[in-house]
Amino acid sequence: MKTIDELLSAGVDGKRVFVRADLNVPLADGVISDDGRIRAVLPTLKALTGAGAKVVVASHLGRPKGAPDPAFSLRPAAERLGELLGAPVAFAGDTVGDAAHDAVNGLEPGQIAVIENLRFNAGETSKDDAERGEFADRLAALADVYVGDGFGAVHRKHASVYDLPARLPHYAGHLIAAEVDVLKKLTEDVRRPYAVVLGGAKVSDKLAVIDQLLGKADRLLIGGGMAYTFLKAKGYEIGSSLLQEDQIPAVIEYIERAEKIGVELVLPVDALVAPEFPDLKTKAPANPTTVAADAIPADQMGLDIGPETRKLFASKIADAATVFWNGPMGVFEHPDYAEGTKAVAQALLDSPAFTVVGGGDSAAAVRILGFDETAFGHISTGGGASLEYLEGKTLPGLAALED
Repeated sequence: MKTIDELLSAGVDGKRVFVRADLNVPLADGVISDDGRIRAVLPTLKALTGAGAKVVVASHLGRPKGAPDPAFSLRPAAERLGELLGAPVAFAGDTVGDAAHDAVNGLEPGQIAVIENLRFNAGETSKDDAERGEFADRLAALADVYVGDGFGAVHRKHASVYDLPARLPHYAGHLIAAEVDVLKKLTEDVRRPYAVVLGGAKVSDKLAVIDQLLGKADRLLIGGGMAYTFLKAKGYEIGSSLLQEDQIPAVIEYIERAEKIGVELVLPVDALVAPEFPDLKTKAPANPTTVAADAIPADQMGLDIGPETRKLFASKIADAATVFWNGPMGVFEHPDYAEGTKAVAQALLDSPAFTVVGGGDSAAAVRILGFDETAFGHISTGGGASLEYLEGKTLPGLAALED
């Protein structure tokens, strides 16, 4: 795929450049709790404005149902973008209507306008090719050139991601180019030992990537809510812990396959448990207890990996040459259940390995728990996109940027 460097070499002074970014930040009552995705697109935007482009930034936010919804407005993200750039950023109150055209027409070279949430138009996410194409045509009228830099959306066959690049000269932004380079290091040119740490709530979300990684990784460390389905598959008592019972047959097959092909599958040996899920609003003390992973009381639920598991996981990361981590080890949003996720993050920092934090909740946890982002080899902006790439799937947004 052609990159923004080639575009800049050709010159963009005075050209309208449409940047499909990922400004899908966590937002509550207009307040952004994590601006990591906004900061991730800054290098591309600064390069374009510095070269005199008129930049049109577009993104989705949340899951509005194809119509305007004030709760999902991109205005707070546009305001934060202006703060980070230290320059005014125009905001259009629609996607392809008069406001968008007025904002773009009002741009001078080196200026930026953000248009409203793409998903306020049903054509963005439509499964009908013609409807998506019609919306892409209207977006194309706003620009002369397309730059894809919203890695968190490249696994979606959406109008701004898949259809629009076909209508304009197209290039990959700095963020997408960096993400693809990192993912190739996890799939094509891997330094070993290669350790993969998987967490998060649902094992069903990770089955496809486990299937692929069983043939590539040397070690799989399983934590988070998904670990309890693995523990149940081994015949352990897991109390009222999160369980996807319908996934047990697949999990048993993976456990058996890992043993057969010599992949080390590492499960928790202890857990922090409590009778109920913690209150994440008040963060009231939860007073958890620590029990062995094969002896969780029937009236208790596992909410974080325990201290022995933290040590075990750290030891399996310590001598790895490559580490990919996706998914928290527990309910890290509550201080009583954050230690497992902290321990994995710290183990990555302490390791000499090439370390990749695979987006989503893991990336948010790194920032929320106060770790220095720059100390990791790479922090992805796209959890779902990263996983689908590792699963071997063709990502529509990347395919659209290929020549």
